[in-house]
Amino acid sequence: MQRRRFLGLIGGGLVVVPLSLTGCRGHQHGRILSSKDEDMVGSHAAGAATFSPLVSEAVDKLLGQEMAGIQQASLNQGAVQPKRICFFGIENDSAEELGDFREQLYEIINQRVVESMAFDMIAREFATAGLREAGLRPDQLYLPNNQRLFAGVMEQQGQPFDFMLFAKLTSGTTASGKDKSQRDYLLTLKLINISNGRMTSQQAKIRKGYYKSVL
Repeated sequence: MQRRRFLGLIGGGLVVVPLSLTGCRGHQHGRILSSKDEDMVGSHAAGAATFSPLVSEAVDKLLGQEMAGIQQASLNQGAVQPKRICFFGIENDSAEELGDFREQLYEIINQRVVESMAFDMIAREFATAGLREAGLRPDQLYLPNNQRLFAGVMEQQGQPFDFMLFAKLTSGTTASGKDKSQRDYLLTLKLINISNGRMTSQQAKIRKGYYKSVL
């Protein structure tokens, strides 16, 4: 226990007021969260409670839109092999650093795509090697000539694909006085069919409030 003394003037006299402050030093503990526990809401930045529903909504909407066409093709042609997707990771244009969430979000998106059973994901190592061999960045793949160049390199690696998947996270912040602010998180997914250049886009948005308090 630490004791501090605060000096004050009352009625012209000097008063010494002892004040005991327990727990001044930080104390941290942890516990394992069960499947029934809700995700924690970050006090200063987005966390699991923000990113998990963002990813789930955006991926489900995007794949659901494409799966309708694939299911129709399977009815007309019989069994259809899963379409292969080349995913280039998440571009972060939000006001926050993603930190270790960048890798986790990549893995979550990858897993949800595979679980759809209608799509398969090319390993990121092949996509990275293909970009390096072609001398391209992901943002340059919106141009048809670059798409053909990259697709040719991937075929040489034995990794042909049907779609390219791009993910981008943005945010917008609204301040309400000095003590409150709102941040809107927007995840945009774009799926490009390399055979015809058609692009499908879906978004998911979550609003989050931040509140400052004076201890």
